Amino acid sequence: MRNERGSAPSPSIVKRTVDDARRRFLVSAAGVSAALVSGGLAGCKGDSTDDRQLRFPSLAAAGEELARLAEAKDLISGAAWNWAQTLIHCAQSIEYSMIGFPESKSRLFQHTLGSAAIGVFSWRGRMTHDLAEPIPGAPVLDGNADSAQALERLRASMQKFLRWSQPLRPHFAYGELNKQEYELAHAMHLANHLSAFRARA
Repeated sequence: MRNERGSAPSPSIVKRTVDDARRRFLVSAAGVSAALVSGGLAGCKGDSTDDRQLRFPSLAAAGEELARLAEAKDLISGAAWNWAQTLIHCAQSIEYSMIGFPESKSRLFQHTLGSAAIGVFSWRGRMTHDLAEPIPGAPVLDGNADSAQALERLRASMQKFLRWSQPLRPHFAYGELNKQEYELAHAMHLANHLSAFRARA
């Protein structure tokens, strides 16, 4: 590569060109990763057309909306899973972050597509994923499960996570996350699922 005068470009120009190319590649890869994860790799694209697009920066914020929905006399949703199934699924995800996921993607996947996807979700503050895709290896969700018990299980898992002081287990798709990163991942996961439900007016 030479400039108009026929001389080689300066090292700074070469470095800038390489950095720009690398940046474009990473942005592109992250976008592809997010699209793949949105299609199911996060363990759960939402099939509900009534997406409220909630955003929670923490589990405490998620808990407030959870309580509001739990107090509603009737909930409206177009999601494939009912209220109890959704709560159990969210509880499973939090529980597995402490005890380990039943199945995991390869470490190569976690360190590339998986980590890029959670990076994109965290950057935009919102996760999008298949709301009817179970966590790989998790028990089948019971369509007749008791909503009150499911709610209690989810709340218990949230409190246990916040008190958890031991090492956390790698996410099956995103890989290693620290406590702060995991809490945000759980909060975004809850936001995506709770966005499919609303209290009947």
